[in-house]
Amino acid sequence: MNKLGYDNLYHLISVANVLHCENSDQIVYNVIEEYELKQGNFHIDDVNRELCTNIPSELDMGKVYTRLIVDTLYPDEDYIEGIIRIYNDQICKTLDDYNNGAYYEPSYVIARAYKNGEF
Repeated sequence: MNKLGYDNLYHLISVANVLHCENSDQIVYNVIEEYELKQGNFHIDDVNRELCTNIPSELDMGKVYTRLIVDTLYPDEDYIEGIIRIYNDQICKTLDDYNNGAYYEPSYVIARAYKNGEF
C-alpha cells in the first residue's frame, strides 16, 4: 500500500469496476510492473498443518480486511485512507498468521481487537 501511495491506490480502486472483467493474473502482472513492486518473503502456505488445515483464499481475506476497514473508518477519513491505515497496523500480522485462526473471528471481534490494539 505504501509503495502505491494514496493517488495510485485511489486510481486502482476507481477502475476496479472495469478491471474485474479482465484476467486477474494479467492485472496483477500489470500492477507489479507499472508500480515496480518487488517480491516479498511472506509465504502464505508457511503454516503448521496441524493448526491450519485450510488456508483462506484471497477473496476470503479480502472480505476480512474490507469489513475491518469499513468497521473502523474515522468520521473524517475516506476509504483509501482507511486501507492505508489498516495495512500499516500490527493487526495484519495477526490476521495473516493462519496458525492462530484470528481471521475466522466475527468482524466485530476483529474490529474490537484493532481498536484495543490486541487480540
